[in-house]
Amino acid sequence: MRAVRHAWRDEVTPAAGACVMATGIISVGLHLTGHEVLSKLLLALAALIWLLLAADFADLLVRDRPRWTAAAITPPALTAVAATTVLGTRLSLLGRQGMAIALLVVAALVWPVLLLAVVRHWRRRGMPGGVFLVCVATQGLAVLAATLCLAGEGDWLGDAALACFGLGLLLYGEALPRFDVRQLRTGAGDQWVAGGALAISALAGSKLMAVERWAGAGHDALRTVTYVLLGLALAWYAVLLAAEVAAPRPGYDVRRWATVFPLGMTAVAALSTGLVADVPELRTLGRVLLWVAVAVWALVWVGVVWPRRKSPSGV
Repeated sequence: MRAVRHAWRDEVTPAAGACVMATGIISVGLHLTGHEVLSKLLLALAALIWLLLAADFADLLVRDRPRWTAAAITPPALTAVAATTVLGTRLSLLGRQGMAIALLVVAALVWPVLLLAVVRHWRRRGMPGGVFLVCVATQGLAVLAATLCLAGEGDWLGDAALACFGLGLLLYGEALPRFDVRQLRTGAGDQWVAGGALAISALAGSKLMAVERWAGAGHDALRTVTYVLLGLALAWYAVLLAAEVAAPRPGYDVRRWATVFPLGMTAVAALSTGLVADVPELRTLGRVLLWVAVAVWALVWVGVVWPRRKSPSGV
């Protein structure tokens, strides 16, 4: 327990929000595949970590405003929005619509503040995979809004989801040329967000496909876009996996949670698209990828709790 506490204190950074994202999306995947007990256990864990992170960052805001501001202008700060929407999505699927709406409101209020702060400090090129979090956070709003719309909480949520979906794709296009492709061989884990952003976009597309008001041509267009996004996400998955094999990076880093999230998100995107479009092959692929994500999630947790030696410099 002491090792866990020390690891937590050392690694409570904006990037730690990816732990909630990863745990929450795997909970969604387990729900979609019928593993309800395990799904609820992971949901409880994700909610607990979300509360701890929220309390820690609120405390930091009060005690050390300059440090909080410095963290808020970095792309990993947007994990706060993405984590909140993932948690809200799982709660909505559980039938907790009131809690899900509350989380949507929180995320929607925080999102523009952090998004503008992050974009203003973008570099033209040479950025790590976290640059794609502008897309992930925006598509997270789309996924949660669409999920609530499908739960009967208001047709306007479907319109809001569609708007976020389109904006998220535009933000991905803005982030892509800024991404340093050398991160494929040298990244500490967040390079996987390049594919994860497309996967959550595909998930948002699959949710929008299920909204009945967009039948006919609208549905066909959403289906085509969703298939393309899922295909690109799977292509990124293959490229990133090949890069990991070619240049192994063993050892724990908090940014490895940003690896687990895209693994789980790709699985859920395949599962959701397969369910909505009635493509059994995608559902099978999603199940396989889900258990890959679960295995990597468990390995990263081992890295969290396993005692790690520090160098004399304290690194």
